[in-house]
Amino acid sequence: MLEHLPERDRPPVKARMRKAWRETDYPRALEQLQRLAGELDHTHPGAASSLREGMDETLTVIRLGITGKLRRTLESTNACESMIDTVRRTQRNVKHWASGEMGLRWTAAGMREAEKQFRKVIGYTDLPRLAIAIERQLHLQQPNPATTEQAAIAVTV
Repeated sequence: MLEHLPERDRPPVKARMRKAWRETDYPRALEQLQRLAGELDHTHPGAASSLREGMDETLTVIRLGITGKLRRTLESTNACESMIDTVRRTQRNVKHWASGEMGLRWTAAGMREAEKQFRKVIGYTDLPRLAIAIERQLHLQQPNPATTEQAAIAVTV
């Protein structure tokens, strides 16, 4: 997102994004980022679009109510980026890709290599709370079968 901004505009925008991400209240964090995107619409529409595109993902840990060490761990993409870097390093000497299957095998080999560097998730003791929060979120997104059945009956009548 910041790459869409001139160097001089990056620090204040970054500070506002970090302020929103430090929030514990999801609606307040969302409102702050939406307001920032609205302001950027006029001067840097590409940055505004990029901010909106990743908004839900960046606020997921806040929406789920994850706190403490696990929140700090999940807010970072370092673990994913490290694994991707290891996969690229594993694949860099391949000069001729015979097929898509070969690409998948080399990707799997790189992921197995990256696995050797994996460590315990910081905040792992809160993983059960994360699982419960995800289940709760999924349950809230499920349509109510009774309401769906009533709507289907109303449409057919």
